[in-house]
Amino acid sequence: MSIDATSETAIFERIVLPSDPELAREAARSLIGIGFSTSDREQMKVLAVKAKAGTLSVDEQRAIDSYERVGHYLSILHSKARQALRAAANEAD
Repeated sequence: MSIDATSETAIFERIVLPSDPELAREAARSLIGIGFSTSDREQMKVLAVKAKAGTLSVDEQRAIDSYERVGHYLSILHSKARQALRAAANEAD
């Protein structure tokens, strides 16, 4: 999937992904711990079932789109955190 350079996701990636400055280990560990709540995961499952059945309302489609965007942002943060922890481990070797 190609991301438009002016999309929210592309802009966010340019802010978060550069390697400088590196995240501190504690910050990286904290970021990895961030995730969707149980209730949000349950809501996403309900929406996924409805999407597969083709029965999403307009509001439900907006909700699933929002969850998808936030999930992508969360993946970017987790990636940045994993990179920082790998770099810290390599420095310790």
